[in-house]
Amino acid sequence: MSIELVRHRFTVEEYHLIAGAGVFTEDDRVELIQGEVVEMTPIGTRHAACVDRLNEVLAERVRRQAIVRVQNPVRLGTHSEPQPDLVLLRRRADFYVAGHPTPEDILVLIEVAESSAEYDRDVKLPLYARHGVREVWLVDLARGMVEEHRVPSAAGYAQTRWIGRGEALAVEALPQLLVAVDEILGDD
Repeated sequence: MSIELVRHRFTVEEYHLIAGAGVFTEDDRVELIQGEVVEMTPIGTRHAACVDRLNEVLAERVRRQAIVRVQNPVRLGTHSEPQPDLVLLRRRADFYVAGHPTPEDILVLIEVAESSAEYDRDVKLPLYARHGVREVWLVDLARGMVEEHRVPSAAGYAQTRWIGRGEALAVEALPQLLVAVDEILGDD
């Protein structure tokens, strides 16, 4: 006799109720992925430095054209609220106080991976594609390159490009915004 386990998938609303009840503290690094509360990997120094570099570069270059959001939630449907490393958002006067941004608000989403590249590729990228996030950059610190993913669909991203040192990326929604891979990776 086999027993089939039934898992409960939390909705974003339930996740917020649980957090509001004090089950998670501000120090808990968790996110909601496909209805499951997932513990995020600790942030190493290379990862933190890369996020800080990107934040500085993007904030300087997009002034008043977009909002740079760092390690804050985005809402993907009913069962997912990941916290990507950086997101460039459509500018809104309320800075999204009425609710976390959704895929329609995202100009580019950036994940930085020091040790989580496989998880990001296998779990997060397909999730972003299914929900229509138009452009995702995966900064792979171990490989020293940036993966650019565009044209989302239920099956994943139709276009993927690997960009290395000496090359640059442009955000599709802001083509005048060029970011050199060397700026992203720094002197690592």
